[in-house]
Amino acid sequence: MTAPTCDERAFRSYAAFCRETVRQYHFLVGRVEFGGLGLTVRVVDENPYPDVESMVADVRRRRLKVWASAASGNPHPYLSDGENDMFRAVHDAFGHAGSGRGFDRHGEEAAWMKHSAMYSALARGAMTTETRGQNCAQIFHYEGVRFPEQKAALLPPEFSDPRRRPILVGDQASR
Repeated sequence: MTAPTCDERAFRSYAAFCRETVRQYHFLVGRVEFGGLGLTVRVVDENPYPDVESMVADVRRRRLKVWASAASGNPHPYLSDGENDMFRAVHDAFGHAGSGRGFDRHGEEAAWMKHSAMYSALARGAMTTETRGQNCAQIFHYEGVRFPEQKAALLPPEFSDPRRRPILVGDQASR
């Protein structure tokens, strides 16, 4: 919550994140005969899925709806609305549908684990802010009632390393 809205030290990570997200998006929507997955992505103004099962069913039909970032009235300080929507599409497809996990805190963590493996270490810092950082603020600070302010900043590096297992409440294992 105390991270700056826009930290110039994060720009290298966000630039890599944008490049890699665009490549993932082109693979997602690319024609099957040219090696893509052939999904049709439609950006909509309302939350399109009540649960992950509905989204997975759509992905199996080679279609995916994503909630428009512009509809939130919460602009990103670094990403354009189009880049943000592309990320929402690839994260939903490769993170949530890929893991089969929903949108609660455990599903968001599983989606981060699955999807973060598709990013370089440099880009994973920004990807982690966009997922783990926002989800923690939404779930734990705002108690799921509202979406947090979008930020272009980096969490401490240990949060972006998928080899480090976070300590959970009541968990006696160390990182």
